[in-house]
Amino acid sequence: MFEIRLGDVIDDHCIKCRRITNHSVVSIVNGAAAKVRCRTCYHDHDYRHEQAPPTKKELKKQELFREVLATLSPGAAEAEEPPADPAPAESTAEQPQESPAPEPPKRRTRAQKS
Repeated sequence: MFEIRLGDVIDDHCIKCRRITNHSVVSIVNGAAAKVRCRTCYHDHDYRHEQAPPTKKELKKQELFREVLATLSPGAAEAEEPPADPAPAESTAEQPQESPAPEPPKRRTRAQKS
């Protein structure tokens, strides 16, 4: 296999163009491309190995799926991946739970007034 050099053209997913385009290698770390520049919009970003970042919709689906797994078998969801923000269990147990704030009254539009 060949060695990547500065200025070489490689394919990568551009987050600004939202598609796979040609990129120039801008920086190299340990013999692999670290940063690239899109040759279409000239946006610099980390090399993503031609993988698009997950959309907000995909992230929401993953979160909901983990919640469903947790309700079915509490140990299964924890075994797959650790929680993103590990908080000490002791501090949450000591704090009393607050009731949700009441919703403000809805505004009436002109069409609703009679």
